[in-house]
Amino acid sequence: MNIYINLKSAGKRRPILEKTPYCLPDESYNLRRLIEAVVMQEVERYNSRGLEEMLLPFLPPEEIEQQCVAGKVGFGRIYSDKKANPSKAVATALSGFEDGLFRVIVNDAEATDLNADLNIKDGSVITFIRLTFLAGRLFAINY
Repeated sequence: MNIYINLKSAGKRRPILEKTPYCLPDESYNLRRLIEAVVMQEVERYNSRGLEEMLLPFLPPEEIEQQCVAGKVGFGRIYSDKKANPSKAVATALSGFEDGLFRVIVNDAEATDLNADLNIKDGSVITFIRLTFLAGRLFAINY
Protein backbone atom coordinates (compact mmCIF):
# COMPACT_ATOMS: atom_id res chain seq x y z
CA MET A 1 0.00 0.00 0.00
CA ASN A 2 1.35 3.42 -0.93
CA ILE A 3 1.10 6.11 1.72
CA TYR A 4 2.82 9.39 2.53
CA ILE A 5 4.85 10.08 5.65
CA ASN A 6 5.48 13.56 7.02
CA LEU A 7 8.33 14.08 9.44
CA LYS A 8 8.53 17.13 11.66
CA SER A 9 10.81 17.94 14.54
CA ALA A 10 9.61 20.82 16.67
CA GLY A 11 13.11 22.25 17.03
CA LYS A 12 14.05 22.25 13.34
CA ARG A 13 14.29 25.48 11.38
CA ARG A 14 12.24 24.31 8.44
CA PRO A 15 8.58 24.63 9.42
CA ILE A 16 7.29 22.78 6.37
CA LEU A 17 6.13 19.19 6.42
CA GLU A 18 7.13 17.42 3.24
CA LYS A 19 5.14 14.43 2.04
CA THR A 20 7.49 11.53 1.43
CA PRO A 21 6.11 8.54 -0.50
CA TYR A 22 6.33 5.35 1.52
CA CYS A 23 5.25 1.77 0.91
CA LEU A 24 3.74 -0.46 3.60
CA PRO A 25 2.62 -4.09 3.33
CA ASP A 26 -1.14 -4.42 2.75
CA GLU A 27 -2.58 -5.38 6.11
CA SER A 28 -4.63 -3.87 8.91
CA TYR A 29 -2.74 -1.67 11.33
CA ASN A 30 -3.01 -0.45 14.85
CA LEU A 31 -0.56 2.20 16.04
CA ARG A 32 1.82 -0.36 17.54
CA ARG A 33 1.96 -2.35 14.27
CA LEU A 34 2.41 0.85 12.23
CA ILE A 35 5.38 1.99 14.32
CA GLU A 36 6.88 -1.51 14.13
CA ALA A 37 6.49 -1.66 10.33
CA VAL A 38 8.02 1.77 9.73
CA VAL A 39 10.92 1.16 12.14
CA MET A 40 11.66 -2.28 10.64
CA GLN A 41 11.79 -0.81 7.12
CA GLU A 42 14.05 2.03 8.23
CA VAL A 43 16.40 -0.37 10.06
CA GLU A 44 16.54 -2.56 6.96
CA ARG A 45 17.32 0.50 4.82
CA TYR A 46 20.03 1.60 7.29
CA ASN A 47 21.60 -1.86 7.49
CA SER A 48 21.64 -2.28 3.70
CA ARG A 49 23.75 0.85 3.22
CA GLY A 50 27.37 -0.12 3.01
CA LEU A 51 30.54 1.64 3.95
CA GLU A 52 31.41 3.95 1.12
CA GLU A 53 34.98 4.20 0.04
CA MET A 54 35.77 7.58 -1.46
CA LEU A 55 39.31 8.42 -2.34
CA LEU A 56 38.74 12.18 -2.13
CA PRO A 57 35.37 12.95 -0.53
CA PHE A 58 33.79 16.18 -1.77
CA LEU A 59 30.42 17.85 -2.14
CA PRO A 60 29.42 19.90 -5.16
CA PRO A 61 28.44 23.52 -4.37
CA GLU A 62 24.75 22.82 -5.16
CA GLU A 63 24.62 20.06 -2.57
CA ILE A 64 26.34 22.24 0.03
CA GLU A 65 23.69 24.93 -0.59
CA GLN A 66 20.85 22.39 -0.17
CA GLN A 67 22.32 21.04 3.04
CA CYS A 68 22.86 24.57 4.40
CA VAL A 69 19.14 25.19 4.05
CA ALA A 70 18.48 22.03 6.07
CA GLY A 71 20.90 23.23 8.77
CA LYS A 72 23.62 20.56 8.50
CA VAL A 73 26.28 19.90 5.92
CA GLY A 74 27.73 16.40 5.82
CA PHE A 75 28.82 13.68 3.45
CA GLY A 76 26.06 11.25 4.47
CA ARG A 77 28.62 8.52 4.89
CA ILE A 78 28.55 5.67 7.34
CA TYR A 79 31.86 5.34 9.12
CA SER A 80 30.97 2.24 11.13
CA ASP A 81 30.04 -1.22 9.91
CA LYS A 82 27.88 -1.81 12.99
CA LYS A 83 24.34 -2.86 12.08
CA ALA A 84 21.19 -1.72 13.88
CA ASN A 85 19.27 -4.30 15.89
CA PRO A 86 15.67 -4.36 14.56
CA SER A 87 13.98 -5.62 17.74
CA LYS A 88 15.88 -3.12 19.88
CA ALA A 89 14.97 -0.29 17.50
CA VAL A 90 11.26 -1.22 17.65
CA ALA A 91 11.35 -1.40 21.46
CA THR A 92 13.06 2.00 21.62
CA ALA A 93 10.50 3.57 19.25
CA LEU A 94 7.54 2.17 21.20
CA SER A 95 9.08 3.31 24.48
CA GLY A 96 9.65 6.76 22.97
CA PHE A 97 6.00 6.98 21.96
CA GLU A 98 4.81 5.86 25.41
CA ASP A 99 7.13 8.43 27.02
CA GLY A 100 5.66 11.22 24.88
CA LEU A 101 8.77 11.89 22.79
CA PHE A 102 6.80 11.91 19.54
CA ARG A 103 3.22 12.06 18.32
CA VAL A 104 1.59 10.29 15.40
CA ILE A 105 -1.17 11.80 13.27
CA VAL A 106 -3.02 9.64 10.78
CA ASN A 107 -5.10 11.50 8.19
CA ASP A 108 -5.44 14.63 10.37
CA ALA A 109 -6.40 12.73 13.54
CA GLU A 110 -3.95 12.09 16.38
CA ALA A 111 -3.41 8.42 17.20
CA THR A 112 -2.95 7.99 20.94
CA ASP A 113 -3.80 4.34 21.67
CA LEU A 114 -1.19 1.80 20.58
CA ASN A 115 -3.80 -0.95 20.28
CA ALA A 116 -6.62 0.95 18.52
CA ASP A 117 -7.20 0.12 14.86
CA LEU A 118 -6.16 2.76 12.34
CA ASN A 119 -7.88 3.57 9.07
CA ILE A 120 -4.86 3.42 6.76
CA LYS A 121 -5.41 2.95 3.04
CA ASP A 122 -3.69 3.94 -0.22
CA GLY A 123 -2.89 7.65 -0.16
CA SER A 124 -3.13 8.02 3.64
CA VAL A 125 -0.90 10.66 5.20
CA ILE A 126 0.91 9.78 8.42
CA THR A 127 2.76 12.48 10.33
CA PHE A 128 5.43 11.83 12.96
CA ILE A 129 6.15 14.86 15.13
CA ARG A 130 9.20 14.58 17.37
CA LEU A 131 8.79 16.77 20.41
CA THR A 132 11.69 18.78 21.76
CA PHE A 133 11.94 19.61 25.42
CA LEU A 134 12.91 23.13 26.21
CA ALA A 135 15.80 23.73 28.55
CA GLY A 136 16.29 26.87 30.49
CA ARG A 137 17.41 28.36 33.69
CA LEU A 138 15.21 28.52 36.75
CA PHE A 139 15.54 31.58 38.89
CA ALA A 140 14.63 31.42 42.53
CA ILE A 141 13.16 34.52 44.03
CA ASN A 142 13.76 34.91 47.72
CA TYR A 143 11.52 37.29 49.69
